[in-house]
Amino acid sequence: MRKVNMHGYDGPSALRPGEAPEPVAGPGELLLRAEAAGLTLPVLKVLNGFGEVPLPHCPGGDVVGRVVAVGEGVAEYRVGDRVGGLAFQDVYAELVTVQPALVTPVPEEVGAADALAVVRSGLVALAALRAGRLERGESVLITAAAGGVGHLAVQLARALGAGRVVAAVGSAAKADFVRSLGADEVVRYQDADWGAPVDLVVESVGGEVLRRTAEALVPFGRLVVNSGAGGTLDAGALLRGMHTAVGLSMRELSRLRPELIEDYRKELWTLLADGALRPVSVSFPLERAAEAARALADRANLGKVLLDLS
Repeated sequence: MRKVNMHGYDGPSALRPGEAPEPVAGPGELLLRAEAAGLTLPVLKVLNGFGEVPLPHCPGGDVVGRVVAVGEGVAEYRVGDRVGGLAFQDVYAELVTVQPALVTPVPEEVGAADALAVVRSGLVALAALRAGRLERGESVLITAAAGGVGHLAVQLARALGAGRVVAAVGSAAKADFVRSLGADEVVRYQDADWGAPVDLVVESVGGEVLRRTAEALVPFGRLVVNSGAGGTLDAGALLRGMHTAVGLSMRELSRLRPELIEDYRKELWTLLADGALRPVSVSFPLERAAEAARALADRANLGKVLLDLS
């Protein structure tokens, strides 16, 4: 079968396509014939040597596909079911093994690209807005607003009744895109003024952008930190603004509050069916995985970056 492995730690160019033996579904596993697989920022960290792994290595990520084999002890799925979710490794391949607990059923009528956006990026975006307790009529600023999670968070904020949605992006070239999704205002990270303070910030960039979030919040405003890129919050600024900061880890949320994950997924499928959620994706064939990773690293993408395995 076709598969992409990384062969070094020199960034996206380390991803190279090749052939590999077909995997089998072990006990407690599902084997999927993949339709699409997503590229996410954590993959870039691995490609640049963060947490070294034995080489060659095929990274993990989000995937949508159809079950072709069911391992011993799995009762909730059967051959032919269509599912989507997360695999921790070996996801850039035609056949992928997954844990049943990390996937969810995917409606037959939903295209692979839209389904892939919903099962992971949409889930993160909705969980962030719910963690931030967004109320109808409130204002929200979303960083990385043109990315895989951010472009869905803009739409979800509007669908949840936000009175004002501010999209923060790295380039003015992305302004028309995020406005088309429902953003009322667009700011760049380097702008001295991010406009009137907001009730809620959903932060997915880290570094200096994270530090500036205190300036963007009204008194008693809330911040949801969804970035693994690092950064420092000024405790004094939190105190002076009476701000609340909440960390969001999808792994921990899935482990500690799985019922919330199921509720969010149901809500997302409904919003997608109703047209309130319109995922946008940039698709590459499997053989161009390095090019896809480069687009993500350069933040050149509008929407979700994915590999088409159909």
